Amino acid sequence: MAELYKLLRAILCLSGSLIVFHALNHNRRTEVLPQESIGIHARQIQNLVTFGDSFTDPSIQSHLGKQTWPVYATGYTNTSLFQFAKGGGVCSTELIPIPFPNVSVVEAQIRNYLEFASTYKLDMEESLFTLWIGTNDLGSLGLLIGKVTEPGISVVDTTVCAVNWVEIMYNHGARNFLFQQLATPQSYSNLYWAGSRNTTEWNLMMHELSSAAKSLSTLMLQNLAHRLPGAHIGVFDSFGLFLDMFNDPKNYFNGTAPLNVTFPIRSCVCHLDSDEVICTEVESEHERDSYMWWDELHPSEQAQRIVAKEIAEVIDTGFNKWSKWLT
Repeated sequence: MAELYKLLRAILCLSGSLIVFHALNHNRRTEVLPQESIGIHARQIQNLVTFGDSFTDPSIQSHLGKQTWPVYATGYTNTSLFQFAKGGGVCSTELIPIPFPNVSVVEAQIRNYLEFASTYKLDMEESLFTLWIGTNDLGSLGLLIGKVTEPGISVVDTTVCAVNWVEIMYNHGARNFLFQQLATPQSYSNLYWAGSRNTTEWNLMMHELSSAAKSLSTLMLQNLAHRLPGAHIGVFDSFGLFLDMFNDPKNYFNGTAPLNVTFPIRSCVCHLDSDEVICTEVESEHERDSYMWWDELHPSEQAQRIVAKEIAEVIDTGFNKWSKWLT
């Protein structure tokens, strides 16, 4: 209940946070772009520049013989991939003190991009910058267990951090953005947490946190969008897409096994307060395409292909069922 109270308090503070967020940018001239300039054009994008965590980082999955969505998306669209996402990443270690070095968006990924950009010049009109972050911020590395750098840090702070990525990249020349909202990480006990927990409470809390982050980010991006002249900012509804996969799997999964949106390909049993983990794994590639989840945290490769297909449609046509352009 204490965690739920903190969440409600954070949501109630949203209006104040938006005022502060506006005050920090008071020197920017407000400019409303004409309707015809909203969004990117079909086939305008030739470069995909990605930031985020293990949902996006190809290096995390490649050693398992799997690929993440950016590899598929650039393959589907014949575009170039410039990848800065890092597995285990959070938005900022100033908020969530993760044990992994050099993976956070603010302290590592943006720095790596700027080092790259100092020698390699992308055509910004032809480049789409994406961010998919927040699962680790909310989960058992962060807010879910109250692991923050100082008392009072909430989902409002982690969401502000993610939205600020847009303005930071804009100030470094980026103009086309696709902000990928959180999926539906209704977490339960898994190999990433073997300590004591109330699984039902975790499930409900993760649902509340991810739902709040979705609504907060949309409001904050709307507040920001028209203060960045020449920017095209889109929101990709990962939350809605994954919920649709869960509710109507026959439209998305095509493996030879019965469709399964609750049991992962790689399932692990942990003993309480122990490092001992016993895992089983579906071996058949044809059967794996029936599953929504790879393990208790990460999407399956088929789910990654689905994300890639939807974002590829944005690149190819400028529009998509799960995407909305704010400017």
